[in-house]
Amino acid sequence: MGSHSYSHHPLPTPVTPAGRDGLDAILTRSAHAVIGLDFDGTLAPIVADPEQARAHPDAVPALAALAPKVAAVAVVTGRPAEVAVRYGGFAGADGLEHLVVLGHYGAERWDARSGSITAPAPHPGVAAVRAELPGVLDRVGASQGTWVEEKGRAVAVHTRRAEDPQAAFDALRGPLTDLAARHGLIVEPGRMVLELRPPGMDKGVALIEYVRGVGAEAVLYAGDDLGDLPAFAAVDKLRSEGVPGLLVCSGSTEVTELAERADLVVDGPAGVVQLMRGLADQVR
Repeated sequence: MGSHSYSHHPLPTPVTPAGRDGLDAILTRSAHAVIGLDFDGTLAPIVADPEQARAHPDAVPALAALAPKVAAVAVVTGRPAEVAVRYGGFAGADGLEHLVVLGHYGAERWDARSGSITAPAPHPGVAAVRAELPGVLDRVGASQGTWVEEKGRAVAVHTRRAEDPQAAFDALRGPLTDLAARHGLIVEPGRMVLELRPPGMDKGVALIEYVRGVGAEAVLYAGDDLGDLPAFAAVDKLRSEGVPGLLVCSGSTEVTELAERADLVVDGPAGVVQLMRGLADQVR
């Protein structure tokens, strides 16, 4: 590692002591560090049509330079894993063997090494609720005109086709909430629909489970939106357990709440890419 590498991609200095500790731990314990990255707005510039989102053109080369030197690079996204892999251009890229994509807030996982997606079995409560639903609908007198939608990892009851959609919705909300609670699910109300699904998948849950699973000794997380706040909170929790961490905000203008909590604010995806390059140059 020649001194020239420092001039190529100098690393910015985190504004907090905890952030400086986190950066130092990533540099000195890189083989045991996890680099967590949101996708949209962090690796990929935000665009008007989400289907047109693509990773910054320098993202894959930067990650390929860094990934072999750390325990893992984990892209944590609400998108399906397959979509993030496609839009990121991650499949088959040299140097990305240590990359994973945690899609659907961690419900799916794509490993670059195998190129395959794994997903845990659906929550057992979903099958139990599905079996009991007809009886509940009958008892409430709402079996006429309601429609049950199978969603694999969830089940939804639509009341739009009922004679009085709002009355059916109101009548079902309590009984379905009770049914969900008995089986460890929650009810997410929508427009004339009540969805029964497992609780608690967010980027924080996904990140903390992954970091603990690989036994990481340092963690970085970069994000740009309110959906990244749970991951920021997860890094705070890991810090309290003795795992140093660095919180990075991609872009400072739109979500000031994230920027205020970050140890380091960089200039959008281009800034994130530059930070990844700097880390790749300087980890030892």
